[in-house]
Amino acid sequence: MSQHDIRSAERPDPDQVLVDIADYVCNTEIDSDLAFETAHYCLMDTLACGFQALDYPACTKLLGPVVPGATLPGGARVPGTSYELEPVMGAFNIGAMIRWLDFNDTWLAAEWGHPSDNVGGILATADYLSRTRRAAGKDPLTMQDVLKAMIKAHEIQGVLALENSYNRVGLDHVLLVRVATTAVVTRMLGGDREQVINAVSHAWIDGCSLRTYRHAPNTGSRKSWAAGDATSRGVRLALIAMTGEMGYPSALTAKTWGFYDVMFNGNEFSLPQSYGSYVMENILFKISYPAEFHAQTAVEAAMTLHSQVRDRLDDIEKIVIETQEPGVRIIDKTGSLDNPADRDHCLQYMVAVPLIFGRLTAADYEDGVARDPRIDALRAKMVVSENEAYTKDYFDADKRYIGNAIQVFFTDGTSTGKVAVDYPIGHRQRRAEGIPVLKQKFTDSVAAKLRADQWARLKNVCADQDKLAAMAVDDFMALLVV
Repeated sequence: MSQHDIRSAERPDPDQVLVDIADYVCNTEIDSDLAFETAHYCLMDTLACGFQALDYPACTKLLGPVVPGATLPGGARVPGTSYELEPVMGAFNIGAMIRWLDFNDTWLAAEWGHPSDNVGGILATADYLSRTRRAAGKDPLTMQDVLKAMIKAHEIQGVLALENSYNRVGLDHVLLVRVATTAVVTRMLGGDREQVINAVSHAWIDGCSLRTYRHAPNTGSRKSWAAGDATSRGVRLALIAMTGEMGYPSALTAKTWGFYDVMFNGNEFSLPQSYGSYVMENILFKISYPAEFHAQTAVEAAMTLHSQVRDRLDDIEKIVIETQEPGVRIIDKTGSLDNPADRDHCLQYMVAVPLIFGRLTAADYEDGVARDPRIDALRAKMVVSENEAYTKDYFDADKRYIGNAIQVFFTDGTSTGKVAVDYPIGHRQRRAEGIPVLKQKFTDSVAAKLRADQWARLKNVCADQDKLAAMAVDDFMALLVV
């Protein structure tokens, strides 16, 4: 429970959560080869997601300066565009692109989220700093600095999510993006331990977005730019802290007014392990399908069943789907689906499309496909239930499975076999299978949007982890702009 007397004006020592984050960001060296290797692939995957989003006007209409003309020559560049922006708006642009199609990496625990959302703030800040440093005759940052910041942002967001469910009190996981971005960007800007503590205190005091825009009946496209908003806010708070602005040491624990009492039902966070590189090493990639992660294995199962049911759609009596408890709570959805954001968070929709078409792409959430009457006809025949074993394996720290199973029953009394998938291709246990697919995703998403010579140089540097790590950030970003 909150520990500080509301009547006392004596300023307390900083909350331990703030101290631990600051000590990690300022003092911990990352020495995990696996973490850096995974961060390398994570960067490629994240850029692939951003470049794909450029095909969607609903995303691109939000890109660019906050008001027309508010550009910054020599500022942060936005991949796939010619925009040069101050780093706060640059972070929003990159973050919105990354998250738009629900196709970037995922972390699943008591809370879920997408740690690569932080790349918006990290890349924008790194490019801005590198360009200003080079203009002043100083050395720019390297991509190794970016990879290190990614590992630490992933770790902060992921560890805070392990045993703390923000969604159960109605709060959205982008809160953790803001906290993680604030911490690592303050350090990137040259902030010391005290400045990181101050900055992160502001991130908690900001409160949190409600999950309203992720759930029926209000599901909408804000969920595609909410992370861009959060990572850009992290950059803004870091810049504020770097002016010497004061912090708020009991931002979490202050009685009545702190985060715990106001936002978390008076409960303190449970943090079962210290910060290291665990999250990046175990991150889940969405490699094959742009679908909410609790449905990834359901999509794989539906793809397996496609050949058995595609010619018998009218003969289907029911479709039984077994999933984990979070899958029931978040994406089990009936009734009208009014927009793409609604559809890519509907388990039944994400199963119906591959059963019918043998595919699931971002375009399949658009109105043109959604109007096919067969989709809603199949949705109406689906029965969704929790499989308690899947829920147990989902929360098991040594497994982190995301199981789903599907079986189709026909009117003549026959049925398919039950197709069960415990963990998707993006899981750490399927890395050897998944990385070639990730690389192809990168190629398919990026190559056509760049000049041939640009793509050749980008492909070459991304094929060599050491070469990428040694490259100046501003040189790397120059390969991404058009």
